[in-house]
Amino acid sequence: MNQTSTKHFFIIFAFIGLTFNSCKSIKVLPNKAPIKNIKTKELTKVLYSSSPKLSLLRSRLKVSFDDGKRSQQLIVNLRMEKDEAVWLSATMLIPIAKILITPNKISFYEKFQKNSYEGDFSFIKKYLGIDFGYESLQNLLIGRPLIDIRKGKWEQIKNPKSYVISPKSFNNKFRPIFFFDPSTFLLKEQRLIFEDINKSLTIYYDDFQKVDGKLVPSKISLNLINNESNIEIILDYTRAEIPTNLTFPFTFPSGYLPIKL
Repeated sequence: MNQTSTKHFFIIFAFIGLTFNSCKSIKVLPNKAPIKNIKTKELTKVLYSSSPKLSLLRSRLKVSFDDGKRSQQLIVNLRMEKDEAVWLSATMLIPIAKILITPNKISFYEKFQKNSYEGDFSFIKKYLGIDFGYESLQNLLIGRPLIDIRKGKWEQIKNPKSYVISPKSFNNKFRPIFFFDPSTFLLKEQRLIFEDINKSLTIYYDDFQKVDGKLVPSKISLNLINNESNIEIILDYTRAEIPTNLTFPFTFPSGYLPIKL
């Protein structure tokens, strides 16, 4: 991916353990360390039900980007409605870019070079080699696993500090691994390990905050390793709130050059 494409990718992205001998089921309780011999099916139910559930979210994001050659910082205003839209507006003292993402389409424009884009998620799929769509982005932003842990068969990976689960069978192109806090059952980390040993995506959730009784991430760090490049993106959630309704204003300015990604 060339420097221009990497820049656009950053803009979009910124906006972006065994069973019991007893036949009885037990309730998985919060604990400072993972409990041994928990049934995996019972565990995944608890982990799923404990995940953040947000219908509407509005927040200011302090976004930092570093690829080892250059670094940038942006202020991004985020609006999100579950299964409907993710809207982001980026500023560097003045508005510089806006993006609207729906389940079927990505639309954005940036003012420095007067470029615009409208299309689907195929360019992300091409770059990452995975089927990354709207639901994946939505889950990433609110602190849920990128894929539904209720589906398929899962296995536990022993870890002294976290509950760690991974599918028993997975796409031969990559393997997802999820780490959960044993005291809160909230997601701490999710990794995508690709068949290409020089590519991986790791997403860290430093903490969560309560906003009007709802759990919202406080800070998300993304680390994308692709061959010789290492891209780090940090999202700090500030001024998060749960509104009663949202609008998603978006209109392409005239005279902007459409680009392909």
